[in-house]
Amino acid sequence: MSITDNLNELADICGILPHFYDLQGHERPTSQATQRAILAANGIDVSSDDAIRDELATRAYFRDARWFPEEIIIESGTTAPLQFGLGATWTLYDDQDDAVVAEGAPADHITLPPLPSGIYVLTAHASGRTEEVTVIAAPARLPSIEEVAGKGRLWGLNFALYGLRSERGSGLGDFEDMAQTAEVAAAHGADFVGVNPVHAMGYANRAAISPYSPSHRGFLNTSYIALDRIPGLKTGRKTAGFAATRKSETIQYATHKDAHNKALEAVFVRFQSKATNAAKLDFAAFVDHGGAELQEFASFEALSDVHGPDWPTWPADRGAPDPVRVTFHSWLQWVADAQVGAAQARAQEAGMALGLYLDLAVGPRRDGAESRCEQDAIAQGVSLGAPPDHLSPGGQNWDLAAFSPLKLRAQRYAPLRRIIARTMQHAGVIRIDHVLGLNRSFWLPDDGSPGGYIRQPFEALIAVIKIEAERNNCAVIGEDLGLVPDGFRETMQAHGFYGYSVLQYEQDHTGAFPAPENSAHQVLSCFATHDTPTVMGFETGRDIDWWRTLEWVDETAATALRQKRTEDVAALGQGADFATQVHGRLARSNASMVAVQLDDMLSNVEAQNLPGTIDEHPNWRRKYRVAVGDLGQDARLRATAQIMKDAGRSGQGKGTADAD
Repeated sequence: MSITDNLNELADICGILPHFYDLQGHERPTSQATQRAILAANGIDVSSDDAIRDELATRAYFRDARWFPEEIIIESGTTAPLQFGLGATWTLYDDQDDAVVAEGAPADHITLPPLPSGIYVLTAHASGRTEEVTVIAAPARLPSIEEVAGKGRLWGLNFALYGLRSERGSGLGDFEDMAQTAEVAAAHGADFVGVNPVHAMGYANRAAISPYSPSHRGFLNTSYIALDRIPGLKTGRKTAGFAATRKSETIQYATHKDAHNKALEAVFVRFQSKATNAAKLDFAAFVDHGGAELQEFASFEALSDVHGPDWPTWPADRGAPDPVRVTFHSWLQWVADAQVGAAQARAQEAGMALGLYLDLAVGPRRDGAESRCEQDAIAQGVSLGAPPDHLSPGGQNWDLAAFSPLKLRAQRYAPLRRIIARTMQHAGVIRIDHVLGLNRSFWLPDDGSPGGYIRQPFEALIAVIKIEAERNNCAVIGEDLGLVPDGFRETMQAHGFYGYSVLQYEQDHTGAFPAPENSAHQVLSCFATHDTPTVMGFETGRDIDWWRTLEWVDETAATALRQKRTEDVAALGQGADFATQVHGRLARSNASMVAVQLDDMLSNVEAQNLPGTIDEHPNWRRKYRVAVGDLGQDARLRATAQIMKDAGRSGQGKGTADAD
């Protein structure tokens, strides 16, 4: 075989796709340079032709020489006859604590007893040979909305948490603002509130602002901690020292972080001396339960205090983290977790059937905590991104770290399991951003090679999500916009995922939008997302204006886009008030869940984010003009609630407000 043939076969064994089709349907072959870069990212030696031959021979041997499969997926709670055995004696261990779950005598075929959902290790001995098989026992489907919420037609309010205003706050929306907004929305019949990802951004990082570029997805953003709601302490009703950040029309992230961090450190000192014994015991239990993962994350944060947030630049002799700072950062996570948990409890107490709808970002920053804490599972030398699509015609490099499918499988998916579990623990429903990444990921090599796709262990990742969703009684939405393989959405629905239907992109081949009675059922339906034009931005063509300003399209193309937009608005609106028509169309649809953006309810023109830009567009910086305390009396919320109520979507909020 030639070296090209060897490289192609090695790439195929490791899941690298030989080509993909772009937005125009053109085939894009994966170059040899891209193959080499992606293989190296998975820890495979491609430094020479001999190394490639050796890697291929080794991997082909282990693939072909095994008697039993490396991994199997079975349905939990059901006896599972396996298609292998060969007279092996076998023992089944729980992956979490190595406890023996079951064992069996030699037989032609191994039959596993009904197992609780979880991950296990099957060790089989036959003819002097021992092999291990990872056994993933998962429920047949994810929890449905009906199972979680007790009903099948809901609506909720989505908003940018950072953009909430309040008199008691610090100039950046916080977890108390989230809880109060949930209570207000519940009183108007909403059954959930959705927010941007609340993942940890890095305590020492003053530059990172995009919630979709977190430091670690398994921990929480401490900038959202409400300083006046610290467990175990009596605090004032209004946060002092934030007059400037509270009054600013856009969010001043760096200024806010400096003042907020200083206040958190002062509160921590007070906590140590004045907190109730119950709170201190609860914190100790949290640290104990968090185990090595919390310790490692808190240690990263403590080292960042000294050496900065970009860990690849840390000195080799960085020393050990300060134990007091490790405790402080563990305490911050305890406070944040307590406040998010309280927000979910308050949302449900106010009558919401689901409560919090939380977002899981597609990946962490490459210089952040997750990429270091989980570096044994991280692909090196590549970034996650996307080829050109309708959201970003130039393609996107997200500068996010990716899990290597080979490394993740070797760890029995433990890093992902932890992240999924923590995201779900205080949520009634979560949304997985760019859910196509469960099937394949687009990697952009650092060496400048073109991007390419690598397959992911699709069925195993889905099984892991189903296990955690069952444990947390949490429904799951998969954001499936953009280019997806044929049959992907149908497969996801069969597993119980809810699709993500964005009305402005739901035109058929004739350009027509679906009538409400013909729309999909197993979806969350909305008009816009944080990455798309708002209702008013769509109506006025604000996104097209931006594309022209940034010279992504020329004037001829912009004129054609504006003409098409006029036609689309007419097809959707057909009435005096475009937003009312759009929300009515959503409310009457078959969708299990309908989400209304606070931006749209308040007639905001600008989107929260314009993909492909950083500073050209005011991404992630805008505040809402209406304060949380005034939202409940806003006529636009009452009107939106009435639209939903008329369509049979009103919740059972305590004191549900009637909209006149």
